Amino acid sequence: MLKRLLLVLASASLLLINGARAAESPDTDLVLLTENFPPYNMAKNGKNFAQDENINGIAVDIVREMFKRADVTYSLTLRFPWERVYKLALENPGYGAFVMARLPDREKLFKWVGPIGPDDWIMLAKADSKITLESLDDARKYKIGAYKGDAIAMTLAKQGLKPIVVLRDQDNAKKLVSGQIDLWATGDPAGRYLARQEGVSGLKTVLRFNSAELYLALNKDVPDEMVAKLQAELDQMRKEGRVDEIMAQYL
Repeated sequence: MLKRLLLVLASASLLLINGARAAESPDTDLVLLTENFPPYNMAKNGKNFAQDENINGIAVDIVREMFKRADVTYSLTLRFPWERVYKLALENPGYGAFVMARLPDREKLFKWVGPIGPDDWIMLAKADSKITLESLDDARKYKIGAYKGDAIAMTLAKQGLKPIVVLRDQDNAKKLVSGQIDLWATGDPAGRYLARQEGVSGLKTVLRFNSAELYLALNKDVPDEMVAKLQAELDQMRKEGRVDEIMAQYL
């Protein structure tokens, strides 16, 4: 009796797992994942879960048009946190994640389509802050806020700056204003956009310490032919000025 009950429970669990996977992975060429990272990708309702047409932003609009031109089908889901999105794209064939900074230690982990847009790395301070920085070394004596799992936070940690991380980058805007942190390490234009959404303005850039490009990162099992096709369509969009047109709608 116990053995039969265990078999029934195991079968039920398997059905639930497969059902959940089917909901996120419909019959499409690729499963794309993203996060709330305005103005590049964001849920229209501001929440941490959205699908397909309930997501917008610069990168979302660019990716949609790129896939349409390439005649590649996909599903799109916005999830939280970024670490989960990254892990799913890294480990699952047919998955991709955007927007992701293309860093040397990530280069061989994914196949890349892009760049989709810039992401300069900056240190923001309050408008009345007296802090001046010439380099990252100058920032070591300050409390620096960053976004958990983000390339900026990981880079600072590798250099021994010990950033104070949060699960939502926009939380750093109010932490900066309230004095909980001295500096906010974030992206530009993303950081300023997020700050405005939180009612925070007038922040000043005290250091610009890196210029990164953001990409669509695809699992290594995605066929090279599909990657090349998507890249060709993005290149054509940029040549036509379409990428600049989409950016201008948000910035």
